Amino acid sequence: MSCNTGRLNNIADMNSDLEEASAIEIVKGSNLLWVIEDAGNKNHIYGLDLKGRIIKDIDILNAENDDWEDLTSDKFGNLYIGDFGNNNKKRDEFTIYKVSNLNPTNDKTTAKTIHFKLPKEVKSEDFEAFFLLDGFFYIFSKENKSSILLKVPNSIGEHTAELVTDFNLDGKHHKITSAALSPNEETVVLLNHDKLWKLTNFKPDNFFKGNIEELKFGHTSQKEGVCFKNDSMVYINDERNKSEGGNIYTFNIN
Repeated sequence: MSCNTGRLNNIADMNSDLEEASAIEIVKGSNLLWVIEDAGNKNHIYGLDLKGRIIKDIDILNAENDDWEDLTSDKFGNLYIGDFGNNNKKRDEFTIYKVSNLNPTNDKTTAKTIHFKLPKEVKSEDFEAFFLLDGFFYIFSKENKSSILLKVPNSIGEHTAELVTDFNLDGKHHKITSAALSPNEETVVLLNHDKLWKLTNFKPDNFFKGNIEELKFGHTSQKEGVCFKNDSMVYINDERNKSEGGNIYTFNIN
């Protein structure tokens, strides 16, 4: 049932098997919404229709789900899985899986791997959000106060991440759980459980020196994924918590 919660529009209840959906993404050439689950769940990607039903369930044969936290994609129809969740802050190596085949005949496929480690001056952090711009992944840490932004090239192999900047968004609750870049590449959104931050008028590597607008939902749940439907509207998903959550929403950012 569709309903309005604040400015959020609840458009679907996800399949009940997806209790810990940690990301959502649109991929060029596919009419499905792609989701993953986080640590402790299968190394599968799921393609959902707009009613939240699982249409595709693809096993990534050569991937492990250490802690899958976000999804992004490119203009060629590749999907990228960010395996960089790090709740205990003990990981020192992280992986981004590149999935090029979203239409396997047997619901199984393999991924190419992009590995990265942290620069020496950066301590181990929990990362849950990223997007792709100009051949680089921009990866955000999830912190209550001061957070960091890393940069990793979209190139198969081993890399050392580059520290772009640290930042501190206003407010005591600014843990970033997902990030997305608009199709026209002019807007970045950063997701929190009760709000989005909308970043505009920026230059690459200087996202926080443009305009920053806080867009509150008037609704709190464990929101974990965001992606753009078009330049003015996003899809958002939250995790299921007993009888609440497990939904897909749309949200107009303008």
